[in-house]
Amino acid sequence: MQDEHNTPELEQKDGITQTPDADNLVETMPSMEELLKQAELAAQEHHDAWLRAKADAENIRKRSQADVTNAHKYAVETFSNELLAVKDSLEAALAVETATIESLKSGVELTLKQLVSAFEKSSIAELNPAGEKFDPHKHQAISMVDSDAEPNTVVTVLQKGYQLHDRILRPALVMVAKNREA
Repeated sequence: MQDEHNTPELEQKDGITQTPDADNLVETMPSMEELLKQAELAAQEHHDAWLRAKADAENIRKRSQADVTNAHKYAVETFSNELLAVKDSLEAALAVETATIESLKSGVELTLKQLVSAFEKSSIAELNPAGEKFDPHKHQAISMVDSDAEPNTVVTVLQKGYQLHDRILRPALVMVAKNREA
């Protein structure tokens, strides 16, 4: 009776029991030297890939550092180009020899419009807080004065302030109403 399991039949050769495929198994198994060579090749490939990745990361770091340096260096380029037109207008006004007060005034008004336009394009906003509540983050109080206005209200703006996006470039110089004492 045969085993129900699939076991290879054993052969006897010169007193040694062998399976029919035993010789093939020995021949198909790679030797330790071949396995070592394959492992060394794989390790070398991984090392090369690591070196390439490291070099790529270093190049990206250098490029981004150069980009940041250039961004700082040329951040005001657009604004500077806008201001060149303002400077040209002022120089043209000074070059006129027979200017009247009216022509100078209209030239200055046009130049101011150019400057306001340059500010708007660069997101520079004017702070003119007359009548507003005093805000120490946006205003610098020079003095407190008696006034009919509510206490801590800006009564007089001595110098307008300016902000770039949400950052104050220059606070507005103001006079603030103080409490009237009875």
